[in-house]
Amino acid sequence: MSKTDILFKRAFDIVASFAGLVVFSPVILLCWVIAAIDTRSNGFFIQKRIGRHGRIIHVCKIKTMYPGDSTRSPIASKNIAAISRSGRIFRKYKLDELPQLFNVLAGSMSFVGPRPDVPGYADRLQGDDRIILLMRPGITGPASIKYKDEESILAAVDDPQSYNDRIIWPDKVKINKEYFSNYSLLRDVSYIFHTILG
Repeated sequence: MSKTDILFKRAFDIVASFAGLVVFSPVILLCWVIAAIDTRSNGFFIQKRIGRHGRIIHVCKIKTMYPGDSTRSPIASKNIAAISRSGRIFRKYKLDELPQLFNVLAGSMSFVGPRPDVPGYADRLQGDDRIILLMRPGITGPASIKYKDEESILAAVDDPQSYNDRIIWPDKVKINKEYFSNYSLLRDVSYIFHTILG
């Protein structure tokens, strides 16, 4: 990914996220109201994640879990019991991801890139794996598409944490390094459409 690629990618993100917010703001507001009523708390969920250059960013999503223990597991399959009724629908149709358009517009995220991980993963990358941190994390991307059923995969194994750390996480790193090395704006557009259309 060259400096020119990064500039064009950022320009695309600004235009597309602004247009997305114009179109989807009513949907985001409706989802926020539903989530707030269902969980009896703020319908937005703000979480610390690792962003570009390993810096902490604050990712905004629609809340999909009932309030409880603040120390949720980074392995999503371990939190299934806490998912709210509305949250199951939001997750199924990816509606909980829409507020991240604000992150994209602000520049802490991109439409396409590695998913922003909780501290303890991306920030511990070593050697040439750290090339991933040169990119803004994305709402979607090739690794996200491959592991769109990650919760189900992890729920089906005996030790989700171990399976994630030994199998899924290293594969995501490999996929995201290939994305960086073979970047093109057309591929970004194809990943976005693939995510939307399933």
